[in-house]
Amino acid sequence: MTAAELETFLHDHIPLSRAMAVRVASVAGNRVALEAPLAPNINHHQTVFGGSAASVATLAAWSLLHVRLVSSGVPSRLVIQRSTMDYLLPMAGDFTAIASFEDAPAWDAFMRMLTRRGRGRIKLGAVLECAGQRAGVFEGEFVAFAE
Repeated sequence: MTAAELETFLHDHIPLSRAMAVRVASVAGNRVALEAPLAPNINHHQTVFGGSAASVATLAAWSLLHVRLVSSGVPSRLVIQRSTMDYLLPMAGDFTAIASFEDAPAWDAFMRMLTRRGRGRIKLGAVLECAGQRAGVFEGEFVAFAE
């Protein structure tokens, strides 16, 4: 799935991504980077609203799992079950959420459970960056249901 295809999918199926002006900066087998501008995500302090930051981080992690599931050819529905977000710095400009996945054994176990039992759970994180600084850390647990 290309960056343009993922962006179209997000905007068509997750309308909040369009309202937040989220752009897919890059897609690779083990990494997705999303960008969002400050203007539609601003709060009364002229920084990124915390809910927007958490949403873009969640969306980055979800997107990476979605891309991997689509490329695996296993039809499924992917949802987030729980998450935590640590805000390290206020973000006073455009920001990026980067989700990356390097744990091949965890992916293999997730796919085994999904194909054998029709449901798989996996943890994935994302990092928020703004102006070259690490501004937040997201961790989520996702569940996929086989269709």
